[in-house]
Amino acid sequence: MKNFLEIKSLKAWYGASQALFDVNLEIKEGEIVALLGRNGMGKSTTIKSICGLINKFQGEISFNNISLLGMPSYKIAQLGIGLVPEGRRAFSNLTVIENLLATSVDGEWTLDKVFELFPKLEERKFQGAYSLSGGEQQMLVIGRALMTNPKLLILDEATEGLSPTIRLEIWKVIEVLKNKKISILIIDKSLKQLQILADKFYILEKGRTVWKGFPNELTTNTAQKHLGV
Repeated sequence: MKNFLEIKSLKAWYGASQALFDVNLEIKEGEIVALLGRNGMGKSTTIKSICGLINKFQGEISFNNISLLGMPSYKIAQLGIGLVPEGRRAFSNLTVIENLLATSVDGEWTLDKVFELFPKLEERKFQGAYSLSGGEQQMLVIGRALMTNPKLLILDEATEGLSPTIRLEIWKVIEVLKNKKISILIIDKSLKQLQILADKFYILEKGRTVWKGFPNELTTNTAQKHLGV
């Protein structure tokens, strides 16, 4: 399989403050890759860099052999990168169905397919997003990203702050997406679930890639050293 997304020697700054120093990462077609690290180690900055939300950077980010550095975020989205951002962020003033149609692109993922994946969204399709529970809003934001028919789906803390029942439901959805061979980059603290679903792991520490490997290679000692778990 060819590399789908490739990051080499990525450095990034917020103003004069450097956040990334040497991030390296590869995702092949159909892979689920987990990006791990303690809080503040550069995971979200890496995602923002991929999505064109960082203004100062060095290094390489390519997607399907197209360089993303310096490309506007809307053009990156048009290439087929869908983002489920940390903290949900549904369009609160729109209904569920309006949220799903707002950025939709023709393809496999349609309203019917999203409602099949998330039956609760169909039940609430005419409700305002503001009236949904936190778990339902997360389902909505995942559904909205799928409606862009992405080639690569990025999930930034998609289960954070949700009840155990809703978290389990989200993990089941990720398993469905894995079976559909959608490439996924995921940030999450649920190491147990990630070791079941992810094909590969990368660990960031102080803005650098300090470890990469397969699930069976992520030992307790490595997790304790770099993640504190």
